[in-house]
Amino acid sequence: MDRMRRSSEKGAAESVSEPGDPGSLGRRILLVEDDTPAAESMRHLLRADGYEVRIATTGQEALEAAAHELPHIILLDLGLPDMEGHEVARRLRERKGPARPLVIAITGLGKDADRLQSYEVGIDLHLTKPVSIQELRQFLTRFQEITDRSRG
Repeated sequence: MDRMRRSSEKGAAESVSEPGDPGSLGRRILLVEDDTPAAESMRHLLRADGYEVRIATTGQEALEAAAHELPHIILLDLGLPDMEGHEVARRLRERKGPARPLVIAITGLGKDADRLQSYEVGIDLHLTKPVSIQELRQFLTRFQEITDRSRG
């Protein structure tokens, strides 16, 4: 059963299915983006593909949401207002838990040093803005296929 929460406060968004919901395996996304219009556009596109999306606009909100929502995928902007996205990823990877989410950086930082730092802190994939929605869909579809195979 879906648990929904709505708020008009900046950064608050809908919650997603309960962590134990088998029908949502691989489908819960935490979108960490401080640009609200960009986040809403991305959420709209991802929902159209059947994903459940929670938006966080700060690093602290992302850490809290990840602990409570247990997303399968985290789309992480690296330029956040309260902490660097690499620090968010590092803290996420330090946590012990039932499953490790796929973390994809979606950022304007595209130098080799930025990519290297992403991989060093545990980010699985580093995409540079503007990201092709087709490219992102391909990665997400592939992740879903792998998740489905490992499930049964």
